[in-house]
Amino acid sequence: MVLLVVAKPNLVSCNFPTLKNKHSIQPRTSTTTTTAFIRPSSCFKPVTIKNPIAVSFRKKGSIVICRDSDRESEVRSSGVEVVEEGKRDWTTSILLFLLWAALIYYVSFLSPNQTPSTDMYFLKKLLNLKGDDGFRMNEVLVSEWYIMGLWPLVYSMLLLPTARSSKSKVPVWPFLSLSCFGGIYALLPYFVLWKPPPPPVEEAELKTWPLNFLESKVTASILLASGIGLVIYASLAGEDVWKEFYQYCRGSKFIHIMSIDFTLLSTLAPFWVYNDMTARKWFDKGSWLLPVSLIPLLGPALYILLRPSLSTSVIAQTPVESK
Repeated sequence: MVLLVVAKPNLVSCNFPTLKNKHSIQPRTSTTTTTAFIRPSSCFKPVTIKNPIAVSFRKKGSIVICRDSDRESEVRSSGVEVVEEGKRDWTTSILLFLLWAALIYYVSFLSPNQTPSTDMYFLKKLLNLKGDDGFRMNEVLVSEWYIMGLWPLVYSMLLLPTARSSKSKVPVWPFLSLSCFGGIYALLPYFVLWKPPPPPVEEAELKTWPLNFLESKVTASILLASGIGLVIYASLAGEDVWKEFYQYCRGSKFIHIMSIDFTLLSTLAPFWVYNDMTARKWFDKGSWLLPVSLIPLLGPALYILLRPSLSTSVIAQTPVESK
C-alpha cells in the first residue's frame, strides 16, 4: 500500500503493488483545470472549477489515475453538468439561429405592408425630417419609437463587460452598434455566437470609455427617468389612441416590425439581467429584481441603477497554470 499526498490535505489511497526502485513513480499530469458550464437550458451560468487532483502513474504499460472525489461530488451535487474543455453544447445556439432566420424571413416576406407611403411619412415625422403640417402623431407610436432608442443603451449596459464572449473571440461591440438601427435583429447573431465565461476585466478598463460611461449611476438614472417618462406619456393616451395604434400594427410594415423588435427585446432582457447579476456575485441580494426585470424597459433599467459597481465585483477568474 502506497500513500500519496495530493494538492489538498487528503490522503488518497491507490491500490497497486509495491514498486521496485527501477519502477519509480513519475507523475504524467500535475494540475488540471476543468471548466464546467450549466447547459444552455440552465441559463448558461458559467462555473470555473480549480481541480488540482488528477495524477496519473504508469505501471507496465497501464495507467493508474488517482482522483480527489470530494471536488467531483461537489460538482455533481450542485447540479452542474461538466462539459469537457473544448466542447460546447450548440443546442441553444442552433435554436436562436433558427429564430433569427425565421424572423428575417417573416419581416422580409410575410409581414403586412399595406401602407408603404404612410410608413415613409411616419418615419420622416419621427426623425424630424418633416416640418409641422398639422398632423398629430399617435402618442403610443411616438413613445414606442423613443423607447426603441433606449434599448441599445440598456443592452450595452448589460452585455459590457459581463456578457463578452470568452477570450474576446467574438467582439460584442459591432453587434451593439448595429442594434441602434437593427434592434434585436442585429443582436441575435451575437447571442448565437456567445461563449461564456467573459474575459477578466482590468482595473484600467473601468476608468476608460465605454465602461466608465456604462457603469455610471448618472447614466443609469437618466435611463430610468427617461423610460418612466415615456411609459407615462403612452399610458395617458386615450383608448382611441391605443385602438389606432393597434390598427397601425396590423397594416404598417414599419410599425409591425418595430413592435416585434420591442417584444423580443423585452422578453430576452431578464436573462441578461440574470447573467450580469451572477457575474457580479449579487444574486443573493438582488434576486428579487429578476421578476421585476420582466417589466419592459423599466425593470432592466431599475436593475442597472441598483446593481453593485464592477470595482467591487469579481467578473472572471483566471485558471491557475499547471506547474
